[in-house]
Amino acid sequence: MSGEETWNEHKRTVAHFWEAIGRYFDALDVSGYQIYQDGLAADGALGMRIVEEAASRGSLNYQLVKRLVERGARIVKTEDASIVLKEVQGIKEIANARTLAGKSWAVLKYERMKGKLLEERDRYIAHTINSTLEQDGILFIGAFHSIIPRLDKDIVVEKVKAREKVAEYQKSFFLRQKQARTKELAAYLAAAIE
Repeated sequence: MSGEETWNEHKRTVAHFWEAIGRYFDALDVSGYQIYQDGLAADGALGMRIVEEAASRGSLNYQLVKRLVERGARIVKTEDASIVLKEVQGIKEIANARTLAGKSWAVLKYERMKGKLLEERDRYIAHTINSTLEQDGILFIGAFHSIIPRLDKDIVVEKVKAREKVAEYQKSFFLRQKQARTKELAAYLAAAIE
């Protein structure tokens, strides 16, 4: 399979994943649910503008968030903007580096701070959920985060997809590991949620 075919297959997998997640939530009455979204550092009008812009640019995740809000859910400021901006800045430095040495330095610098930033983000997100969740909530979070162990013990979590399998798919795809396992994981991501 060529690189372009592989990338298109990945895009189909991601689309099917979000379709499965969407069908699951379409079957629920989400009125009054609180939505906690990875990377969302605002709520209210500004938060909705961010959601709408990302949805209009094609983000399947944000398109789903927008649909849920239209059905009565509400977004909650999930992240600390200053922490998210540090991470974005590190990624921008890599992308904007003009030389191989500059790019290598930016990658090294980012790799050194990435774990610490993820830990800070996870603590902040868990604290936000613990202190704001009133009844039912939906957490859309990247597979490499670790939020659930940090949640208050009285918060009941229902996972709709196994974080570990999503992370394994991402690693397997991007590192071009065992193709059979990648296909197996892609099928899991696309499968209906029961």
